[in-house]
Amino acid sequence: MPNLPYVYQVTKYDPADRDDQGRYVGAEVTTSDHGPQESAYLSAVTSFAAESGVTELTVRDPHIPAFVSFGLEPPIEGHGLAGLFAPDLSDYFDGAVVSIEVGLALVRAMLRDHGAWCQLEVEDRFCVQVGYDQYLYIGSTTYCERALEVTMQAGLFPVRIDRSPYDDLDDDGPAQPADDAFWAEVASLAEGHGAVLLAEHFVRNGVRWHRVEPGHLHAVRRQLAPRAIVEIWPDCSTDFDTVRAQAALMELGCELIWVDRTGAIHTERVEEAAGLVIPGEAVGALVVSSTSDGYCPLAQAVLPDADGVLRARWVPFS
Repeated sequence: MPNLPYVYQVTKYDPADRDDQGRYVGAEVTTSDHGPQESAYLSAVTSFAAESGVTELTVRDPHIPAFVSFGLEPPIEGHGLAGLFAPDLSDYFDGAVVSIEVGLALVRAMLRDHGAWCQLEVEDRFCVQVGYDQYLYIGSTTYCERALEVTMQAGLFPVRIDRSPYDDLDDDGPAQPADDAFWAEVASLAEGHGAVLLAEHFVRNGVRWHRVEPGHLHAVRRQLAPRAIVEIWPDCSTDFDTVRAQAALMELGCELIWVDRTGAIHTERVEEAAGLVIPGEAVGALVVSSTSDGYCPLAQAVLPDADGVLRARWVPFS
């Protein structure tokens, strides 16, 4: 919420029930009631958006759960995105524009800890963020006096703050744009290696793999999600002994990428990399470290928008 003059922390936690350190010591639980309190949160978002003149929202910094989930509620299939976006999440990306109704459904999914997370905003005008433990942050260029009244009447407590703790996400800066020079490098790598793999990080914790053969780069580029992080890796190897030896050096696990005889690319998380088992259907395999130590793509960049401006707010991993 950078530069928004009116920022509120909206919660069900009465400020009177906080100790001298500001910690809540009352009886409210930290999960959604899936009922009146949750409805009050959604009403707050609706009221602030309406008074701010907002009729649609932009998805920023979209996440899906990593392989480890620390949510307080049981995970559900689809991470809370089912019915809101396409099954392959091709329309869930940084910069996607959604209606207020879809935005409210996303806020509900985040309040229920279904796994998906994103910020919802109108640039330099309005923003909604859902934090842990039913903490909601709303920012606006408008004072929103009526929305404050509605929120308090619904039993919630809006407290004005200087800035949201989730604004730190906006401080990230990508290392390199995927410009013409980058794509020329990718084409050269594909030519030199015979083929390379392209990892498309379309949201945080979400990746799709593509094989790039010489002369076929443009076809792959047309499939990429807006603002994705793009990484180039060596092609899958048929030397499985070497692949296993590489995995054995990755003490904290790895991702196994393998290709079958049809050319389909498969991925799986391997916790015990030292005991890596490559499926019998595999005709090639690659292992990628799950930590920054040893995570070394051949090239890496972030997709700019069609006008050439780099608006993504995330950094590559290595």
